[in-house]
Amino acid sequence: MTGRSFTLKQTPGLCEQQLRCRFSSLPSPPPPGTWSQLHRLPHRDLYRLSVTDPDRFWGSAAVDRLRWMRPFHQVRDCDFSSGKINWFVGGKINVSVNCLDVHAENHPDRVALIWERDEPGTEVKVTYRELLETTCRLANTLKSHEIKKGDRVAIYMPVSPIAVAAMLACARIGAVHTMVFAGFSSEALAAKIQDAQCKAVITCNQGVRGGRLIHLKSTVDAAVRSCTSIQHIFVSQRTEQPVVMGELDVPLDEMMSQHASVCPPEPLDSEDSLFLLYTSGSTGKPKGIVHTQAGYLLYTSMTHQYVFDYRDGDVFGCVADVGWITGHSYVVYGPLCNGATTVLFESTPVYPDPGRYWEMVERLRINQFYSTPTALRLLLKYDDCWVKKYDRSSLRTLGSVGEPINHEAWHWFHSVVGEGRCPLVDTWWQTETGGICIAPHPLEEGAPIIPAMAMRPFFGIQPVLMGEKGETLTGDSVSGALCISQPWPGMARSIYGDHQRFIDAYFKVYHGYYFTGDGAHRSEDGYYQITGRMDDVINVSGHRLGTAEIEDALDEHPAVPETAVIGIPHDIKGEVPFAFVVLKEDVGDDPTAILQHLRGLVANKITKYAVPEHFLVVKRLPKTRSGKIMRRILRKVVLETTNDLGDVSTLDDPSVVKEIVETYELYRKDREKKK
Repeated sequence: MTGRSFTLKQTPGLCEQQLRCRFSSLPSPPPPGTWSQLHRLPHRDLYRLSVTDPDRFWGSAAVDRLRWMRPFHQVRDCDFSSGKINWFVGGKINVSVNCLDVHAENHPDRVALIWERDEPGTEVKVTYRELLETTCRLANTLKSHEIKKGDRVAIYMPVSPIAVAAMLACARIGAVHTMVFAGFSSEALAAKIQDAQCKAVITCNQGVRGGRLIHLKSTVDAAVRSCTSIQHIFVSQRTEQPVVMGELDVPLDEMMSQHASVCPPEPLDSEDSLFLLYTSGSTGKPKGIVHTQAGYLLYTSMTHQYVFDYRDGDVFGCVADVGWITGHSYVVYGPLCNGATTVLFESTPVYPDPGRYWEMVERLRINQFYSTPTALRLLLKYDDCWVKKYDRSSLRTLGSVGEPINHEAWHWFHSVVGEGRCPLVDTWWQTETGGICIAPHPLEEGAPIIPAMAMRPFFGIQPVLMGEKGETLTGDSVSGALCISQPWPGMARSIYGDHQRFIDAYFKVYHGYYFTGDGAHRSEDGYYQITGRMDDVINVSGHRLGTAEIEDALDEHPAVPETAVIGIPHDIKGEVPFAFVVLKEDVGDDPTAILQHLRGLVANKITKYAVPEHFLVVKRLPKTRSGKIMRRILRKVVLETTNDLGDVSTLDDPSVVKEIVETYELYRKDREKKK
């Protein structure tokens, strides 16, 4: 095994040879019931089996945990060098059947969704039978408008049961959904629709969040003007506010009421696309990450169960928006596949007051609570009475997602919210990985959890740290580029329409390995600590933003010949963008007015949280002789570590550094005066 993991150094168990012998008689795929034997193994042995014999491990899990329309004949067919990733080859499946029908048959009145609406105390509960019927009506509505298998459908909706039904309706008929966070601008929405060539958009008249109304339909209308592929806009009513309906518009609620509550599920190949989800890259063009059917569903269901210690009957509370991968995997697909009751949180952590999360935990009796370091850092600034006034005894597991959590937030979450009795799982994963890859759980009984550390790889995940020269770093107490050495079922399959970009981004940097883009440290005990991004991607409140995307928006201003954007630390948001802006010499406008216009450009073209927190007007940028901007120098200027600039011999003109340092000092002093 390449690299090391703490989980292989626990109390004695079966050796590798014994594990292979014990299950060597099993064919591929293994027969039904094999998983019930395997999952009784000690965690150490189960993890070892998952990395030494993934066909048996994942094959038995897939046979026993999922309902198949046709069995698969091969567990995997993968080659990292060509970006080929196929799992459960030959199998036919339908994700919506596994998330709905299976549970509606056995527990029709079990609550599937608790919609925690914006106003506290107005929650709506939806049973598995009701969600199945709503999904089928929506699926039949799509079919009646000639949406079919393989068509792409954009979903631009607030967190709500109808948004979940829209995702599952697409899955039921084989359409590919691309959920777009309902805070993105019309231009950002249009770019994603155009790239995916979506045939339809599903939206709401308005959204409600933090006591404010968000006009979604008007944003969709503005986006669709430049999207020739769109044939229909399905509009649901979240509020009573009527909307002006155009020729492409379909009143979704009215149409659904006219359709049957039964819709035959489409048999889909294991590797048919389930959804696209756009994420930022190191270039200006967002990437449409492709996730497929069976492998993604199996991985999300298993990580949901094992990482959070989910048990039958639990209420699972992930407060992520369904527009992000966390919402896909741990609000919708993972929990519903496991028959859980999952919470849909429409509001904000401080509406109507900073006790909102904990009042909800008490009222809904939530057992697992999964949030972001950004929200936690915001809440810990308020008095602890906002937490302690509510009964949190139902909580059993706490989770953190989106970015590495800092020690202060970890300890507050663990000791104040969890009263020191709830395990806190700091989870590391990405849009591209589909589900959690490194987290403290699962673990052997009595094994430690170290604050603010992701720690242990999940089943089937083999982390490897790579050095600057592309060498594998062995042993412990080492830091390097975080890679994964073998495929796992939940990982992305491609970038939509550009498989070569997929290969170049993830498999070419370190040949034969999946490169995560993150750096990591392996401790002396073999645990993993994520140290942050290694490319030009910043993490604002848990949301990835490519600096190139922001620069592209800024560079559209006629007075701006070039810009450079970096990420800098922020107490609440984790990171925020800092923009260095060069203005043309003959600009007659007031620079302050230009900067205000630049803020509007970024908000309109991307989203409000992408707007740089800081703008610094400079005469020029530090560049190499080949013209590449040296952003690491700009970062050191802002972090005030210019005494350690490193190698600047490649700079075209080293005197530019002194210019920028002096300009930044004036900016910093001016800000301090205004405080």
